[in-house]
Amino acid sequence: MNTPRHTVRRAAERADYDPATVHAIVDDAWLCHVAFIDHPSDPPTDQDDAFPVSIPMACWRVDDRIYIHGSNGSRLVKRLAGGAPVCLSITHLDGLVLARSAYSHSMNYRSVVVFGRFEVVPDADKASILDAFMDHIAPGRRQVARPADVNELKSTTVLGLSLREASAKVRTGGPKDKEDDLNLPVWAGVLPMREQHLPPLAEAACASWPLPDHLTGWGH
Repeated sequence: MNTPRHTVRRAAERADYDPATVHAIVDDAWLCHVAFIDHPSDPPTDQDDAFPVSIPMACWRVDDRIYIHGSNGSRLVKRLAGGAPVCLSITHLDGLVLARSAYSHSMNYRSVVVFGRFEVVPDADKASILDAFMDHIAPGRRQVARPADVNELKSTTVLGLSLREASAKVRTGGPKDKEDDLNLPVWAGVLPMREQHLPPLAEAACASWPLPDHLTGWGH
């Protein structure tokens, strides 16, 4: 069921609330932006001092929740672990849409916006959720990298946000010129864009090592 907070109003025909669409867009992302209201004092003493903050964070999904992590001492983590309401957003830019008129130019994109409050992942589940993060970075990586030790896990807070109040918004296709502009002698179309994976760059100490099997497809 849609809530007033995550119901798309502007260009509502581009909205998609299907969890499969939301999950696919989230899974294509390594970064999200987390927006919340912060206060200069802790605890807050004056509502007039409140100000909005938007922070880029690494993110990953497990089932119907999106996760972020940070140091226990981080101001961001303290605010979010304390139940601050948030708006999390992800955007993938797929192309620049060139129309015949400046007014009708647009962009092709896939985006997700999520509303809610983060919850702290219990210590008993923290390691498995962070394993999923490693799998998201590079499948097979956690089988070769040293796992986090007890102290590293203890100093890290993992936060999960339900995707229940999530909406996707997608634009595809070419320009939508006004009828009066269709005969203008101006080229119109799409300049496609995509994220590109470049060949891995080894650290100097690993320069002579063969590329691990789990990375062989990265630059292709």
